[in-house]
Amino acid sequence: MSGWNRSSRGARLGGGRNSSLPPGRTSTVRLGRVQPQAPGHRTIFCNDREANIPVRFSGNSISTTKYNFITFLPKGLFEQFRRVANLYFLTISILSTTPISPVHPVTNVVPLSLVLFVSLVKEAFEDWKRFQNDMTINNASVDVLQDQKWESIPWKKLQVGDIVRIKQNGYFPADLLFLAGTNPDGVCYIETANLDGETNLKIRKALEKTWDYSTPEKASEFKGEVQCEQPNNSLYTYTGNLIIDKQTLPLSPNQILLRGCSLRNTEYIFATVIFTGHETKVMMNAMNVPSKRSTLERKLDKLILALFAFLFTLCLIGAIGSGVFINHKYYYLGLWGKKSGDSAMAYSSFDPNNRFLVIILTMFTLITLYSTIIPISLYVSIEMIKFIQSTQYINNDLRMYHFESNTPALARTSNLNEELGQVEYIFSDKTGTLTRNLMEFFKCSIGGEVYGTGITEIERGIAERNGIKLVEGYNSGNAAHEKGFNFDDPKLMRGGWRNEPNPDLCKEFFRCLAICHTVLPEGEESPEKITYQAASPDESALVIAAKNFGFFFHRRTPTMIYVRESHTEKIGTVQGVSYEILNVLEFNSTRKRQSVVCRYTDGRLVLYCKGADNVIYERLADGQDDLKKVSREHLELFGSAGLRTLCLAYRDLSPDTYESWNEKFIQAKSSLRDREKKLDEVAEIIEKDLILIGCTAIEDKLQEGVPNCIETLSRAGIKIWVLTGDKMETAINIAYACNLINNEMKQFIISSETDVIREVEDRGDQVEIARVIKEQVKKDLNRCLEEAQNYLHSVSAPKLALVIDGKCLMYALDPSLRVTLLNLSLNCNSVVCCRVSPLQKAQVTSMVKKGAKKITLSIGDGANDVSMIQAAHVGVGISGQEGMQAVMASDFAIAQFRFLTDLLLVHGRWSYIRLCKVVTYFFYKNLTFTLTQFWFTFQTGFSGQRFYDDWFQSLYNVIFTALPVIIVGLFDKDVSAALSKKYPELYREGIRNAFFKWRVVAVWAFFSVYQSLIFYYFVTSSSDRGQNSSGKMFGLWDVSTMAFTCVVVTVNFRLLMVCNSITRWHYISVGGSLAAWFIFIFIYCIIDQKRNLYYVIYVLMSTFYFYLTLLLVPVFALFGDFVYQGIQRWFFPFDYQIIQEIHRHEPEGRSRDDLLEIGNQLTPAEARSFAIAQLPREVSKHTGFAFDSPGYESFFASQLGVHAPQKAWDVARRASMKRTAKKK
Repeated sequence: MSGWNRSSRGARLGGGRNSSLPPGRTSTVRLGRVQPQAPGHRTIFCNDREANIPVRFSGNSISTTKYNFITFLPKGLFEQFRRVANLYFLTISILSTTPISPVHPVTNVVPLSLVLFVSLVKEAFEDWKRFQNDMTINNASVDVLQDQKWESIPWKKLQVGDIVRIKQNGYFPADLLFLAGTNPDGVCYIETANLDGETNLKIRKALEKTWDYSTPEKASEFKGEVQCEQPNNSLYTYTGNLIIDKQTLPLSPNQILLRGCSLRNTEYIFATVIFTGHETKVMMNAMNVPSKRSTLERKLDKLILALFAFLFTLCLIGAIGSGVFINHKYYYLGLWGKKSGDSAMAYSSFDPNNRFLVIILTMFTLITLYSTIIPISLYVSIEMIKFIQSTQYINNDLRMYHFESNTPALARTSNLNEELGQVEYIFSDKTGTLTRNLMEFFKCSIGGEVYGTGITEIERGIAERNGIKLVEGYNSGNAAHEKGFNFDDPKLMRGGWRNEPNPDLCKEFFRCLAICHTVLPEGEESPEKITYQAASPDESALVIAAKNFGFFFHRRTPTMIYVRESHTEKIGTVQGVSYEILNVLEFNSTRKRQSVVCRYTDGRLVLYCKGADNVIYERLADGQDDLKKVSREHLELFGSAGLRTLCLAYRDLSPDTYESWNEKFIQAKSSLRDREKKLDEVAEIIEKDLILIGCTAIEDKLQEGVPNCIETLSRAGIKIWVLTGDKMETAINIAYACNLINNEMKQFIISSETDVIREVEDRGDQVEIARVIKEQVKKDLNRCLEEAQNYLHSVSAPKLALVIDGKCLMYALDPSLRVTLLNLSLNCNSVVCCRVSPLQKAQVTSMVKKGAKKITLSIGDGANDVSMIQAAHVGVGISGQEGMQAVMASDFAIAQFRFLTDLLLVHGRWSYIRLCKVVTYFFYKNLTFTLTQFWFTFQTGFSGQRFYDDWFQSLYNVIFTALPVIIVGLFDKDVSAALSKKYPELYREGIRNAFFKWRVVAVWAFFSVYQSLIFYYFVTSSSDRGQNSSGKMFGLWDVSTMAFTCVVVTVNFRLLMVCNSITRWHYISVGGSLAAWFIFIFIYCIIDQKRNLYYVIYVLMSTFYFYLTLLLVPVFALFGDFVYQGIQRWFFPFDYQIIQEIHRHEPEGRSRDDLLEIGNQLTPAEARSFAIAQLPREVSKHTGFAFDSPGYESFFASQLGVHAPQKAWDVARRASMKRTAKKK
């Protein structure tokens, strides 16, 4: 919409003949004149504020607050009254101000006001923090060119088109177009940690036409026009053109510097502002993760609706009773007034002549009287409990603290704590989640020959399962081992490749590794001291491998790569070679490959390509059948050893072929519409007729503790699915290594790698291929489902496992086959999906979430896992090697997969049990209190007479019974953390939702009815003949005060009966609540203005009746609960109760490892480590390069993909903290 608004505004203000020109024509453009702003793109005049003023671009001041001074109250109240319970109490409060209300408005207004006050204070505090962060960043200074000199102004005063100077380590105040810098060839290095958590440096290159604008004098002469896309939230794309000196130059993400990023390794740069404020890409991405509500919350809504229905029933009974009770024979009560000529009494709530009106009015009266049945403070209490559970328990748990990376667990939301205790299905990525994502070059295949003698962890595991003892391979003595390289084979090391049958192909293999990448070298240009800034561990491992093979990549510019090649002419010689990089064809999740077109010094033009085997094989030239067959066997061999594979290929290009293709490439790069799609289409033209060189095999080892974690979670009844982009053999063997699959399992494998499907694929008819694969998948699914059902009906049924690849999964997810796939999958204990895309990961997760109605959890570490994480009920991000995209899209973040055990079996289970008790107890205590009022109605002619004083009713929920239930929600613990993990089967009670079923609610409701009858009839009957010290009978307020005292005492003691562990906080809260009641009643009985309760408590406490009743009533009321709990525990125990009995004589461990309490007692060193860990951190890795990682970003160009970044105020906080640290 903003684009259309600007368009119309520009059209009105532009004027002149040029205003009618189509956007595409630029030959008649006059700089400084305002052109119409088409909806599809915007025009920016550089270094010309006056020309940009009519368009009214957004200012650079940002605001991430939800409210301002004017909107806080109305908007905050609107947010609160979106909750049904709050809206209900607002209605009741309004009704209580009418004449039909039996209670004073204070009865409902006070608790509602307290709840709203607490909620609004919380909102105001959070918003104030956001406002402070906004002010910090808005007032940061930046140098702007004005009158040929630099003026320092606040960020908020920056305007579109301004030319700015950014110094080294400075942050970009807006989205900028890079013009010139101090580095040669118009290059600068940036760090995007504030956008995606990645600290590896990216390279940006200015257009050659603007390199000269590197001084204030030259920059002031710069007058250009930028035509670009409208602001959008795509971090990795940019489409536009720069029109300067009547030349149109295409712009790409190469020239764009995004707000929040910082300048590195460059003294300073000049740039012009293109997007400001809320139109910058980081701000347009500053949105919350999709809102998720827990299953318990949704069931709580149903319980509230049930309470509404029950409330309506009570009111209807009372209203009908009132209509029946009203009669002229009760004239002496004077309910409807005396007859007279005056018609003022025509309206009466007790007119026997209009019984229908009596029923209606009594209905409203009773609704206000019984309003306490809905627990108004429930939501606030639950929010408080969840918040403390998240911030003090999960975030501070030492068992989930990763020492090596100084990373604690992080609960990014507190809405889903209890959901962690009910998870039945876990969907996990493989790379970086189950494995370490620390890649090491391990083996390779060149020209049909396998090289590398090492044995992987997976191979050792396979051998152990088969009872084979492996002998370590021969160590050549030439083995080189450094981070990223773990290879040993004398046939290739130290120039040994020259003696191989195919030395020329080996040379092409090494050159492909050294040239086809986007790695940045840093440090001294020596093999021992150089470091590589790579976009992924895979990329780095391949370049390090080339270095160890004698092809040392040591320097790069935007157009050149410099390599020191050893042993090429003869053993021991080293020569420096430069390669001109002509084009880079980027990797993305669709292409699954990367290509580089380079020119040798002798003029030879070569395209080097590396990517997924299935993608490369489709593009190979004819006549390589033998090499393709042998290499495929090697790929399967590497995959079975758990290695990640890539294929390498090349193609020699003639100058004519290249020039013809390059023209199309330049046209595609200059396109303002569908640029990425057109670039992919142009790449397809040249990426064909490739010659296969060989393939690489990289090892990614399992994370520590993964097998034990998966075994424990399986025992807990949790089914684990692995969704990966890796080859089927690799995925299966990883599944074996981490105990997901074993030899005792019956495996169902549905693969597209069958003879039938290959034969059809060779014919190339796409329609026929789709038909055959779908039929084959349907047949396999039905066969497997039939077998699975037969196994399940057998006596000794083995566990089942399903393995399916992405191509088959695409057809299996078709609506006609989805139900069959779901039924088969749900019958399996483990499922492995291979070669799947990010979209398929999300589709599989949604299939189980919506189709099976099961609680799901997705866990991953990369950008390709974001959609899966957001699709599940609970999303967990691994803060590992692939940046922070997964973490920023997640609900919880942990550093290692093994921490899932503590997150689910300890914190999740405890949170679920605690919150179930909180909700059911709230339901019980409010129902009990309201029913005593209901029984009183039967003795008052259904008139709506109140039993309790207004203030009793007001403070019952918010003072007298509020704190103990919060303490239970925080501290109740059935078994210790150690026992929770020792007996993971306890977790199954959460999966079955054993503690929040309607049966459980019915039991609590039964005892509410029982206890309310005891309270009312015991107290009223025993007081019939009771007398105070002066000989007077007890009145209404004496009886109601006695009954209310019994209610408060009983419901507080009832809470202690349901606690599994009682701490000093339980005693303090219960004792404090009872003390609060007595202190209140002592004071209130003195200051009561109505004289209803004047000195009532003092009169009561002067009688023996008070103490006897206070002793007997709670005992009789709780006796039924005591008997029920005893029978239940002895004859129908829960699982945790059995464990309690087994370990009842064992003292609970008091070591730090066994404690989870607020304010863990840490040593100074630990405290400092945690304090540092809580600060904004930078994770110095990027998404993996291998074909299952679509979030890969190049240094020269970027791909499509929108990921959830950190919120803008987090960016501001980190930026401000860095500046503060620097000043010190």
